[in-house]
Amino acid sequence: MDRLSVGQGMIKGMTHGSSEALSVLAHQHLPSDVAERWVGLLRPAVRLETAAASDIAVGQIGGLPRLPADVEWPSWEGHGPLSFIASVDCAMLPAGAVDITIPAEGTLSFFYFDGQLDDGEALVLAEDRESWAGARVLYTTADETCGERDAPAGLTPYPRVPLAAHTSMTAAEPWHPQIRDTFAPAAPLGNRYDHPVCKQDFLDAMGEFDDEVGHQIGGHAHSIQNPVEIEVAEAVTDGDVSWGDPALDKEIGNWVLLAQFDSDDAADMMWGDAGVLYWLIRPQDLAERRFDRAMFTWQCS
Repeated sequence: MDRLSVGQGMIKGMTHGSSEALSVLAHQHLPSDVAERWVGLLRPAVRLETAAASDIAVGQIGGLPRLPADVEWPSWEGHGPLSFIASVDCAMLPAGAVDITIPAEGTLSFFYFDGQLDDGEALVLAEDRESWAGARVLYTTADETCGERDAPAGLTPYPRVPLAAHTSMTAAEPWHPQIRDTFAPAAPLGNRYDHPVCKQDFLDAMGEFDDEVGHQIGGHAHSIQNPVEIEVAEAVTDGDVSWGDPALDKEIGNWVLLAQFDSDDAADMMWGDAGVLYWLIRPQDLAERRFDRAMFTWQCS
């Protein structure tokens, strides 16, 4: 079977919601033992949604970043400065809301070369090592003095949209490597296989339940195409490891979602055709606060 594509009418990426609602959905469409195993693979996440007047803002998408005076605005050599995408105040996130070691305090700021300076000629692609400098994550500690930084010449900041945090559980697509390894470890990577979790009625029910991408910290990524962990693993192995090679499976397991940022009308952000920006990181690098080692990829319809 060919690699999956969005146009096949199947669930794309993950679904999010409460663990209770997802459990009910699973038990309605899967054998009881399969449903229990599937529910056990759900992962907690923090959903970032436009803050209402009564909400406490935990970050922002668009606007201007707050950076220490001695920190340079991120730039891609030979191309120019990156655009500021979003920031999150880690101390404001719900405690224990994710299963990755997000810092207890400090700020994560995300930057991306969005094509403003060259009309989209240079693309930031996971498979192109020379473009990796076109996406960055900066971490500033809580004891650093930060001030709002004006954007470099030539960059127009996106409209600022404050974000509120909501906890959620996320479910990955059945062909996600972690799900496949649970139900059909011998199945080809990234493909649908013969198992109840891949039956069309379950996929349709999942798609009807929720298929919104959204902004998110942690949890399962909502991949628009093949699971983003596969893209990143292929990139860091320079595409030299074939699908089906255990070495690629091992590398895929080394990466977790740090954050995803969807196209957003309020922030005037559109990534390709309603696409999404993703940052992934190895758990050890996350624990050591080596955000310079985070990997970036993006997908669109």
